Amino acid sequence: MPLVEFVAGWISGAVGLVVGHPLDTVKVRLQTQAVYRGIFDCVVKTYTHEGSRGFFKGMSFPVISVAISNAVAFGSYSNALDYLTRSGHNNSDQSKRSSLTAVFMAGCFSGLAQLFVSAPIDLVKVRLQNQTKSGGNKYRGPIHCIAVILREDGVKGLFRGIWALALRDVPCFGLYFLPYELICSMLTEKQPGNTAVLVAGGVAGVVTWACATPMDVVKARLQMCGGGGRMYSGVLNCITTMVQSAAALTPGLRRVKTASVESNSNSKADSVPSEKETKKKKLHILCKISGFQGLTSGPKFTLDNVSNYQDVHCTIFLLLSAVNTSTTV
Repeated sequence: MPLVEFVAGWISGAVGLVVGHPLDTVKVRLQTQAVYRGIFDCVVKTYTHEGSRGFFKGMSFPVISVAISNAVAFGSYSNALDYLTRSGHNNSDQSKRSSLTAVFMAGCFSGLAQLFVSAPIDLVKVRLQNQTKSGGNKYRGPIHCIAVILREDGVKGLFRGIWALALRDVPCFGLYFLPYELICSMLTEKQPGNTAVLVAGGVAGVVTWACATPMDVVKARLQMCGGGGRMYSGVLNCITTMVQSAAALTPGLRRVKTASVESNSNSKADSVPSEKETKKKKLHILCKISGFQGLTSGPKFTLDNVSNYQDVHCTIFLLLSAVNTSTTV
């Protein structure tokens, strides 16, 4: 493999890790812990309880080792693309650009090649990033973390979640190099400049992580098995459990909403007087004003035939007429 590819991968991996590790810590904690309401809440709580050092937990080991995995990825990609390009073109067509199919296949191969290097590194990183002061520190550092994992789970414990990592990295490395090469070829016909590389790398990163995030969540949760997280039997069990947990929230929210609506409806119904009570109150007030409040409390008086407020006034009028007649006689 060309030496320049390893050096470029080493430097880019180290620089990218230092710059992106704080946000990666927030991402991992949101994926594996249910104590945060969102990104801002996670940032505030991490800084409040752990200070700025909390965002860089688990970085010392990947600074050295992740750069190696990046070097393997870039080197294997370059060699695979070169092989596929030569096999797809004649000797007279060596100057032509590689096909998009060759770019994607070479990217997938690079994701597979770096898998066995990055799996233990990523496992240790995730375990250290999830350590908080409230939850206690099970690991004193990356070396102690490796020792504890080997003591508890053996060598296979270092590769916990590797199938989810493979399902994330193999296709997503292909998806990364595909838009990268495509945009570089669109922006320039010759060797791409710095602007073209920045734009192509940014777009490729967005596309890659948009596709990688679901399996990245599964990978992180599987890696936390045995490290204080929930236990899953495998990738499929983890996916099924998460889908069922998410689906279970919807009926619960519906039941809460229905109960709330019913409660509000009942309280409103209890607070609104019935039509009969309203008419009786009206009639009582009118009779009181007219000096005949005793007439409404008699056993012979009922409101069954009083259908509206006009009947109330008619009743008052009849009562007054009857009294006036008896008085005159």
